Amino acid sequence: MTYCVSDNIISPLGVTTELNYQAVMAGHSALSRYESQWQLPEPFTASLFTDVQWNGLMIEGMTRFESIVARSAQQAIDEAHIDVASPRTVFILGTTKANIDLLQYGQPVPEDVHPGVAAQRVARWLGFTTTPLVACNACISGVAAIALAHRLLEADYYDVAVVVGADVQNRFTVSGFQSLKAVSQEPCRPFDLERLGLNLGEAAATIVLQRECPSQPDAVAIEACAVRNDAFHVSSPSKNGEGAYRALQAIHVTEASERLAFINAHGTATMFNDQMESVAIQRAELNHVPVNGLKGYYGHTMGAAGVLETVISIRALKQHVVLGTRGFSERGVSGKIQLSAEHLSDDDHKPAFVKMISGFGGGNAALLLSESCSVPPSPPKGGCHEPCSPFREVGGHHHVLITPTQVIVDGLRRDTTETGPALLTELYKNEVGDYPKFFKMDPLARLAFIATELLLKAEGRERFVDCDDRAVVLFNRTSSIAADCDYVASIDGDEGFYPSPSVFVYTLPNLSVGEIAMRNHYHGETSFYILPGRDESMINKIQQASMLDPATKSMITGWIDYPDDEHFVAELYILKRDEQ
Repeated sequence: MTYCVSDNIISPLGVTTELNYQAVMAGHSALSRYESQWQLPEPFTASLFTDVQWNGLMIEGMTRFESIVARSAQQAIDEAHIDVASPRTVFILGTTKANIDLLQYGQPVPEDVHPGVAAQRVARWLGFTTTPLVACNACISGVAAIALAHRLLEADYYDVAVVVGADVQNRFTVSGFQSLKAVSQEPCRPFDLERLGLNLGEAAATIVLQRECPSQPDAVAIEACAVRNDAFHVSSPSKNGEGAYRALQAIHVTEASERLAFINAHGTATMFNDQMESVAIQRAELNHVPVNGLKGYYGHTMGAAGVLETVISIRALKQHVVLGTRGFSERGVSGKIQLSAEHLSDDDHKPAFVKMISGFGGGNAALLLSESCSVPPSPPKGGCHEPCSPFREVGGHHHVLITPTQVIVDGLRRDTTETGPALLTELYKNEVGDYPKFFKMDPLARLAFIATELLLKAEGRERFVDCDDRAVVLFNRTSSIAADCDYVASIDGDEGFYPSPSVFVYTLPNLSVGEIAMRNHYHGETSFYILPGRDESMINKIQQASMLDPATKSMITGWIDYPDDEHFVAELYILKRDEQ
């Protein structure tokens, strides 16, 4: 287990966890209707900081995004009294788009737009000396960041992890969700019969985790975590909640069901997400457990959602409260789950809860948290510092390297005639040819797809195996910048405002791992991490920590970056569990 020792939330409802919790208990919502915000042609409802609030949050020399990340982290760090300069302390950021509002059509790409660079700026300001990590997995980014922190601590790479989930709203993000017809102009109604769509929100939330059990009797621990993929569609969830169900099963909810006070669901108030979650909960035989969602108070805060909602839920667990789902009136999902608009008292004082979440790219994640006194302590892991590792690269072979001018598979160069993006098309025609969806993908996803196809051919493993024992974990520096630039071009000015939903979806780098999962029917973990620069030591730590998931027997992994058509690289390989 790992232990939650401090936290913070900065949102339009308040700048501390306590202020936010009391606002939720009072039934307050930060949702407001906006007309002509950022010169967008359609009105929308969202939870946004006011100009007055921003004036109090901004840090000189930092962006809006960086400022709220730094302020939230600093409050939690001060409360925890930890040494951020220690080589055993790590900073992990969960975000979807970070400083994307710095990207302007026709202008050079600023360094600060890359999430890893933004994370490094904040980490250095806070005093960290270790390399910061960014989990960039669409809406599950916050929970994915917590899961990564939990595993890194359990693997004994670090003693303390500071995890921040954050996103801010802007013309880029709001127009993108509007293009998908996913945004409601009215306050959202999670799980309700009359739900019309989501509201967006902005916030930063922090949770500090440590390996050592704290002395406070009401400490909450993370018992288990899991990330699973639907392998169904990049922007629509599986109708039977496959990935969410598998994530719930992986954290052993059946054994824990009688200890659960509630399930905090994603509850976006979109037609398909809420339906899917209800089905997954029913499949997991958790119909007797109360379910709630917090989007009616905060909107969908994207990368912040998983951390913010976990922190609020921890506070509710300690207070023996099952929070109400604001906006809910009548159940509008087929899964027979227990919902209430009103706050309820947990008279039985059950000691645990589940946080579940889902997102584009087929990603689903779940956490099991409990009062630490309610479960036996985990046995000591005992010296798992690098290079001690239960996993190995397969015989030093099955490598694929693709650059704009060459293709090398297992050390042998392939004969090709094209260069740049045309090279990827040539490889598709010569090596694949049966998956026309390739032509709808953004450059990063195409690169990942082709590299994986070559890798699987070299491995000789049968594709389309419908398994959950293989993970796909990729790394880069520039996120989805090529797709980002394409999308910015589609929303330039008023006359050039034609936001494309198909382009917007691929402005999430984890769509690349989602495409691999769909192609090969992989239901295991799919994750995408961003670093300030290529750091093989840190990559190895994340790989080994990720493979602590007992279901994972092998992993497609490596570095894949596509800053532009002339400077891309994919270097992928396979790790397998060493059974010797």
